[in-house]
Parts: sequence; C-alpha cells; structure tokens
Amino acid sequence: MSANHPLNDAEALAALDWYRAAGVDIAVGDEPVDRFASSAAVPPRRLPPVAETPIATLPLVTDPAETRAIAAAATTLDALRAAMEAYDGCALKHRATQLCFADGNPDAEIMLVGEGPGEQEDIQGKPFVGRAGQLLDRMLGAIGLDRTKVYIANMVPWRPPGNRNPTPEELALCAPFLYRQVELVAPKLLVTLGNVPTQFLFGTTQGITRMRGQWKTLSINALSIPTLPTLHPAFLLRTPSAKAQAWKDMLALKAAMVRDGVGA
Repeated sequence: MSANHPLNDAEALAALDWYRAAGVDIAVGDEPVDRFASSAAVPPRRLPPVAETPIATLPLVTDPAETRAIAAAATTLDALRAAMEAYDGCALKHRATQLCFADGNPDAEIMLVGEGPGEQEDIQGKPFVGRAGQLLDRMLGAIGLDRTKVYIANMVPWRPPGNRNPTPEELALCAPFLYRQVELVAPKLLVTLGNVPTQFLFGTTQGITRMRGQWKTLSINALSIPTLPTLHPAFLLRTPSAKAQAWKDMLALKAAMVRDGVGA
C-alpha cells in the first residue's frame, strides 16, 4: 500500500482499531506531526548560565588595616558603635537586619565573647537573646551574675547567613572592632564561648572540648586578661550531657571572682 493511498472505510476502521490497541485514543491536533523529522532537528545552542555570586561570599571591600584604623580612632564605646554603624566594608552587614553591638554593663569587670548573632539577635540588635541567651542567663545566675554585672559581645557584629560560622576573612576583618571593645571595657576576667572566639583569639586549631576549663592569658595591646574558654550555650542545648562540664567552668569562674575580688 502506497503511503499516499487513500484508505477505504474498512482500512480506516482497521487503522483506528490498531491505534486504539496501541493506546492512542484521542487526537491532539488536526494535522499529523512527523516526530522523526522534529527529533532530527539540531537543538538551539544554549549558552552556559552565568553564575551569580552570593552576597555572603562577595570579596571583602576593605581589609583589616582599615578596620584597625577605624577602631583605634574610637575613644569611647559610643564612638566605636557609631563607627561600626557607618562601616560598609563587611559583606555580612548587607545581609543582616542591624548591627548587634553588645549588651550588659560597659563598666563590668567580666566580659563574655561569643561568635556572632543568630536570628533573634539580628532582630533585637543584642547578643544572646534567643534560647542560647536564656540558657546563658541561667548559667550566670547560678554563680550570682546577671547582665548588669557582665559585658557581652561577639567576634562578628552582623549575623552570618543561615547562622553559619564566620569565615576566617570575616573574623579577621571584624576582630579589630572586638579588640577595641575589650580595650575600652578593660575587664579583669574574660570568658570565650565556644570554638570560634576561642580558636581565633588564641590562634589555635585545638577544639573547645580540649581547651575549656583552662585559664589562659589573652594579650591585646597593653592588656593581659585571664581568660576562661567554655562551651557555647547553643552547644549545650544540642548536647545536654555537656552541661556538667559547663557547670565546672562556671564554678572556676566563680572561684576566680572570689580570689580577685571581681564582680562583687
């Protein structure tokens, strides 16, 4: 049978029966489509997509030399806060809601340093105000402290996206701001909370579980401050069994307070 031979009624019915047996039971167009010809056509050449650089991984606009100069020029905590508010050289700032500068008493003799703001800290502009902050308050309260007797700051003052750890570049860029806070507060005792501040401030790769509970001396310019690394409250929320270790650290802090007449 020729391809162009018109079908008679019997042949047309036979063809329809064959289509139905093959599962073809509905027409999708008035004209037939040659699928073999269309599949043989050369598809249009697609250009590779242009990768977008996430804001969080943009290269630094400035370097730590500039933040050191900005921090050094601040003679008070208020001046330092204003300078940090005006600073646009850290990519973290462009993703954060606001600056999370510090909380507590600037005249306190005890200072605590965390890693960076979380979601609630980003919203309220204060460090340690979420669940981890509530646990920290209870830990401090157990040894007779509260936020009127301590000063709390973070290694980076803007929230890293997704609560990830700050990168080494972000830490190096923001560290002069933290150092200046320490200089202006001049605490007699300092506590680092978790891996990030402990490893950066002491220039070590040793983990917090090995370093916690051991008094060390942190030197910042003319200051030499007895410093106690301990576990981060967020870690304690995830690992309640570690609270016993954190309690030993709080008792060590209390003993140092009594010995040195601090926080009375």
